[in-house]
Amino acid sequence: MSDSGTLARVVFDEAHSEAWTIRPELARDMQPAHPGDSSYARAAAALASRDFVVAPNVEGLLTAERLSECDVLVIAHPSDPTWERTTGAGSPRLDPEELNAIEAFVATGGGLVVLGETEQEKYGNNLNELLARFGLHLENEMVQDYEHYRGAPSWVLAELLDGARGCTGDLLARVHDACLYRATTITSSNGTTVLARTHNTASSPARPLMVAATHGEGRVVVLGDSDLFGDDCIDELDHRTLWLNICYWVSRSDGGVWPVAERRAVAEHDPAWLILRDETNALAELQAPDGSLVGGWPAAEAHVERMIDAIEELAPKFPHDGEYLRAVVEDLRGWVAAGFAKPDFTRALAQFRPELQRDDGLEHLVVFPMYKQNGSRDTCFEALIVRVPWPDWIAELERARYDNPKFVPVELVDATRGYDSECAVLFPETVSVAGRPVSNFGAIFCDREAGRLRRLAGAAADLLRLNLPPDAACMLASPAISQQAYILWDLIHDRAHSRGELPFDPFMVRQRAPYWMYSLEELRCDLTAFGQAVELEARGVSFARYVQYAILLDRLLRFPITGARVRNYDGLGGQLLFAYLHRHDYLRWTDNQLTIEWGRVAEGVADLRHEVEELYRLGIDRTKLQHWAAAHDLVAASVPPAAGSRWASAVREFTDVEDPRPYIDLVRDDEFPLSIFYSSLKAKLAA
Repeated sequence: MSDSGTLARVVFDEAHSEAWTIRPELARDMQPAHPGDSSYARAAAALASRDFVVAPNVEGLLTAERLSECDVLVIAHPSDPTWERTTGAGSPRLDPEELNAIEAFVATGGGLVVLGETEQEKYGNNLNELLARFGLHLENEMVQDYEHYRGAPSWVLAELLDGARGCTGDLLARVHDACLYRATTITSSNGTTVLARTHNTASSPARPLMVAATHGEGRVVVLGDSDLFGDDCIDELDHRTLWLNICYWVSRSDGGVWPVAERRAVAEHDPAWLILRDETNALAELQAPDGSLVGGWPAAEAHVERMIDAIEELAPKFPHDGEYLRAVVEDLRGWVAAGFAKPDFTRALAQFRPELQRDDGLEHLVVFPMYKQNGSRDTCFEALIVRVPWPDWIAELERARYDNPKFVPVELVDATRGYDSECAVLFPETVSVAGRPVSNFGAIFCDREAGRLRRLAGAAADLLRLNLPPDAACMLASPAISQQAYILWDLIHDRAHSRGELPFDPFMVRQRAPYWMYSLEELRCDLTAFGQAVELEARGVSFARYVQYAILLDRLLRFPITGARVRNYDGLGGQLLFAYLHRHDYLRWTDNQLTIEWGRVAEGVADLRHEVEELYRLGIDRTKLQHWAAAHDLVAASVPPAAGSRWASAVREFTDVEDPRPYIDLVRDDEFPLSIFYSSLKAKLAA
């Protein structure tokens, strides 16, 4: 499958007599008997398998021009050949121009990783001249510790500290053990974050071994050893995870380069669009709740005529919507001729087929009378320009694995006032028609969903001091990554509604049921998407881990505290996921910080999914009331129902009748109230 994008370009300097190379052939020349002692090829491959482009700097100075071609610079133990087998290129010393260029590179947002070595001064490099610019210094010592790792005193098992939690990323997420094989220590003078230090049993007790610092807009990580990421050691302990965390953390946070079609303005600045938008807004103000007019007919006729003129002027810019736009004009004229009754746009809706042309960057002009957003049944006219993001790698997954012909991700380019709301969908069910709407497509505003995730989850991660993995932090900083994660999430979620052990109406939009049934259905589809993302990652689609992050962070940190507490089924689904994971120790709230067990949390998600699926599987043998009650019990096992609940198992006294819908009236508006944790989180984020 084609790559989904590039977050950062990483350059390994090999022009200053480094003791490490990412080129396997050079490593064999440097160490014929054991190339792994000189090779960072596996470290480079680990990056290339993720979101990075990796290259060596083979010759020449590290000038501003050269550094402008990369986002992360790695300097791995330059050495005089007296002491190490080296790349053989250049002096181990950086010249003054290079020192200035590297400092400026970091200050303007670049990332720098420096790997030192034991007895630092003997190697003849001037790394400390560079590090002094960031308030750091590699000491000249060899740490020994006889107590902690395999009886080898120079193998120093690090005491891991705090990985700098919050929305910028925890450098030690998923890292539990790391060993430095011949290490020196590091001093700092600028409030650097110490990631790891020696144990008290070491020859230099409680001294920093790994540090992270910021400088201007950029970031620096320094380690007192270079062996731990070499080919021989990168797969020991948690070194590979630590290496990836470091490189994500120092990467630029602008989202990198992701493949999208050229986003040129098709019509959003066209005077005809501005007229259409304004006239549609004015017409909407005259409409009654059912979309009809109770007065103002002459003004409405004028608005409609100007709308039609604007649509016809814009139509050549949207040739793929030609039949649809002609139908819109016919339906508008039919509405006027029918005396401005409740609008019926059946004809136009049947002609609007965005799912047939999912071309990356394609824009659609959309005009419909629609129900207002966020649950209202009031109807008014809306006009939108939407753009379809459909990168090749998503298209390939949809064709090969997740067939979903009705699914259309869209971005909102511009719209009438109705879309000033939090609405994130454009569904046929929202269009005003006389009968049952034809269902050809389902459009999800992935840009809006991703934007809300970034805003709220980022703020919550800081407030809760979450141990957010650095690659997840990159997702929260990147509109491109988060949006594409949402596209894949929604693609899988949407099709999950019609797969598995299901109620008779999988979407449940035409059923009247207690709102926790909708919660479980939406949660089931999200847990299914999570499980599929885990499987995709195992199959080599590394981007799928972003889907896992998006589902967890949105479900745990945004859903429960978003919206009113009146039958909030999405909110309840998030509450259930949080409470279930907390009850089974997959996440913890300790010392006023939230810790997710990232290495195990997929097991907890799978366990909850299995419980929900078992509920569905057994539902076919239960009455509707029994099924609703069993679902209530499943939720209540993790999220306590409200005091005074008539549905709680201890007080539930219902007769199993053929039509149990009257019992729905006994459901409290907030049947499962927010916990102390969420009540506090909601208040603090609102403030």
